[in-house]
Amino acid sequence: MNNNNLIDDINAGRFDGSFSTLYSREPLEFHRERWVGIINTHRERTGDSSPRLFSSPGRTELSGNHTDHNRGRVLAAAIQLDTIAAVSTPPEKSMIAEVVSEGYPPVRVDLSNLTKVKSEEGSTDALLRGIAASIVLRGGTVGGFSASTASRVLKGSGLSSSAALEVLVGSIFNELYNDSRFTPVELAIMGQEAENEYFGKPCGLMDQTACAVGGVVAIDFANPKAPMVEALNADFASAGYTLAVVDSGGDHADLTPDYAAIPEEMKAAAGEMGAEVLRDADEESFISAIPEIRNKSGDRAVLRALHFFNENRRVGEMVDALNKNDIKSYLDGVRRSGDSSWRFLQNVFSPRHVDEQAVSLALALSERFLDGEGASRVHGGGFAGTIQVLVPTDKFKAYVSFMEKYFGNGSVVPLSVRPLAVGEIQKTQGR
Repeated sequence: MNNNNLIDDINAGRFDGSFSTLYSREPLEFHRERWVGIINTHRERTGDSSPRLFSSPGRTELSGNHTDHNRGRVLAAAIQLDTIAAVSTPPEKSMIAEVVSEGYPPVRVDLSNLTKVKSEEGSTDALLRGIAASIVLRGGTVGGFSASTASRVLKGSGLSSSAALEVLVGSIFNELYNDSRFTPVELAIMGQEAENEYFGKPCGLMDQTACAVGGVVAIDFANPKAPMVEALNADFASAGYTLAVVDSGGDHADLTPDYAAIPEEMKAAAGEMGAEVLRDADEESFISAIPEIRNKSGDRAVLRALHFFNENRRVGEMVDALNKNDIKSYLDGVRRSGDSSWRFLQNVFSPRHVDEQAVSLALALSERFLDGEGASRVHGGGFAGTIQVLVPTDKFKAYVSFMEKYFGNGSVVPLSVRPLAVGEIQKTQGR
């Protein structure tokens, strides 16, 4: 299919079925223009008249705040905000992987060297090299490609822009060089390995799994190499609520030490019980041992461990509520999850920046507006970025107006669940 035919097909509505599934109630014309735009950008940059098209969703965490890295349970959903890519393979065999993203310098990595490069830590270069290394480690094949990308997954928003990019790159390698042999969960694990070992951030596996798998999922990380993924049905709109995030305007740039301290402290508390992670520690024995654990690991580690035990249980309760279409119990779970994160997990602001508490303010204002209706909670890693809300749909416009007075136009972003996994758009036709 040449470039003009591809663009003609999009403009003629032949991709509208895919777009309707990917983007729910959003205007189709917007997405036709967006995809035509990335194709034209790629053609102008590379001269390729027949790029392959890929999409990777962001994700929203519904429950299980900071439980995945201690092999807990989470509840999450892929969302309509995605990273899209037009992708070409080089005319000659090449080992250069290139990603050119709107608003960022080009990234080019020579895949003939897949050993970790210390100076690349914290960069997209590290993620590309790390994902390629994970594929090869599993007997897969990697090769060069050129990708032009654009993203609606706001960086630093808690919607997992980095995980969306990781599983996108994994999917490109999977489709171009491996005949789709790797599953979405395997792509997620590769993304996590790259982020942990090459990028240098000790993240869990929830973000990548939710982005890779699609839909609403309950994920149990008891075995992190083979997480159990349960697909769920959740229709918040039909229940009368709008799911959204509020961007508080905080910056994630220097918060890695705050994120890293959470799994470190949880694992330190687990270690006092002879366990590697809290999932393997007995809760009642932990409660009895709190005096000793306080002395060795500190009070905050104890509180964070208590959050883990409660939150892990709460995920199961919220899954049950969704399966029973019990929105009242589900909303109660959202509120309790948010309260636990604020009081026990303590990730609504950085203790190193006590004068910057935008997330706390967004939660306080949302609670005031909602006045017992709907629910709000800190979203994702925390410390800065976004909160998540479920607002009665008949009050959503008023909520937007209220919050935008404090956080600016466009700060409230409505979300819809995307049912499709990461992958090549042409393959979604007819689904």
